[in-house]
Amino acid sequence: MSSPLNLHIQDLYCEHHGWLHRWLDRKLGNASDAADLAHDVYLQLMRKGQLPPTGESRRHLTQIANGLVIDLYRRRQIESAYLQALTLLPEPCAPDEETRALAIEALIEIDAALHNLPPKARQALLLCKLDGLSYREIAAELQVSVSSVEKYIAAGLLACYQTLHG
Repeated sequence: MSSPLNLHIQDLYCEHHGWLHRWLDRKLGNASDAADLAHDVYLQLMRKGQLPPTGESRRHLTQIANGLVIDLYRRRQIESAYLQALTLLPEPCAPDEETRALAIEALIEIDAALHNLPPKARQALLLCKLDGLSYREIAAELQVSVSSVEKYIAAGLLACYQTLHG
């Protein structure tokens, strides 16, 4: 038996799916990606169990779709950067396809975890791990105390650990 939520989502789908697909196709320039994302919009609605307010369906669907477009572009940037980095490795050291896919998925999950951190915590962790700055240098850069930097980096490392090890 269908729940009232599922019936409402079904109505939304019937009423707006064609429009949403065309809107995404224009935005992305790719009918296949547009179809995938249009489908994902409705999956997200079902997962969250939130319905748009009456009269705001298209605005709500567009908002979800824009977030998914950003996620798609971010994922592609991460994938491209990873694959570019692999070209620098000697061929015998290059990972197989399965390892590549797992690494890309892990990088995407870490990226999402980092984007959920407060900006200073994310910046502190990146300055430490990517730029190799000391805690004192990071504190000066962020105009905070060294103990704040320690807390920021601990929070960032914990978020990454929890993302990878659940």
